[in-house]
Amino acid sequence: MTIDRPIRTARELAGAGLIDAKAEEAISRVASRYAVAITPAVAGLIDRDDPNDPIARQFVPDPTELTLSPEERADPIGDGPHSPVTGIVHRYPDRVLLKAVHVCPVYCRFCFRREMVGPQGLGTLTAAELDAAINYIAGHRQIWEVILTGGDPLVLSPRRLQEILERLRAIEHVKVVRFHTRVPVVEPERIDADLTAALKASGKATYVALHANHPRELSAAARAAAARLIDAGIVMVSQTVLLKGVNDHPEVLADLMRGFVETRIKPYYLHHPDLAPGTGHFRLSIEEGQALAASLRGRVSGLCQPAYVLDIPGGHGKAVVSANAISSEGGGSYTITDFRGNPHSYPPKE
Repeated sequence: MTIDRPIRTARELAGAGLIDAKAEEAISRVASRYAVAITPAVAGLIDRDDPNDPIARQFVPDPTELTLSPEERADPIGDGPHSPVTGIVHRYPDRVLLKAVHVCPVYCRFCFRREMVGPQGLGTLTAAELDAAINYIAGHRQIWEVILTGGDPLVLSPRRLQEILERLRAIEHVKVVRFHTRVPVVEPERIDADLTAALKASGKATYVALHANHPRELSAAARAAAARLIDAGIVMVSQTVLLKGVNDHPEVLADLMRGFVETRIKPYYLHHPDLAPGTGHFRLSIEEGQALAASLRGRVSGLCQPAYVLDIPGGHGKAVVSANAISSEGGGSYTITDFRGNPHSYPPKE
């Protein structure tokens, strides 16, 4: 079946053969709470004959999303407490997130910002809000890196991106600009000469972090889109979320990391899934994640080794989930040490 436009409703999902028509009512309830969008490129990757297809699992809504767990929270990694002005998250001393837009070309069912993104989310920064965000960056000389995220910043037009980046060009102490995106995988045709040129408009060292979770996402079209960026002098790294039923097998994870390296993308982060509402069916235990990350040692090249990290709830930053960063308290509870050396309970204790 050929899909030529994004799928956004339960009826369209059923019409595309991605859900059973009998499930429309239940899926509509999910879609009324959490945004849904599946691009033609993603729809083309889904195996409709496989009820456990790992691509479908990431993007097709599931009624289980309405089942909440006590430890889950609307802002699982604590963006809010570290947002001095709208659109800025300043969690680490030398870098900030710039969330210019809260819209994505697709909506991952495990998204840690699922309460903030989509048509019902926080939207795009107004001109005044963007001015305040840029002024904040300019006024804090310790900011060395600006990370454009959201939402997906590459949904913005090349003209709009270029305007933002030219403003960053004028800030001398900013040396690196990074983009977090799924676009090369889910909408590869968007990565054209105009967009590539816009990404370089800051005149800074430019990095693109590509989010992909399964080796099938690295299609020929996705690899070609990445090549257009890399050949233009943009460095690419990866980020992957460890997900039950998607990549929780050593060979799948190894194939994905090899695929990144073959595409000239350096594996960067392997994220433990966050405590976002309605995402319990994706989460593995810490021990399962540690075993999977350890399975890459010796199985694949050192080039293929990501850092297995967990974002500590409450906004305390990432911890590498290794023996010296995390210790068991028993009963599924842990103590995690953040980058400042402070201990935190996981899941958080009320």
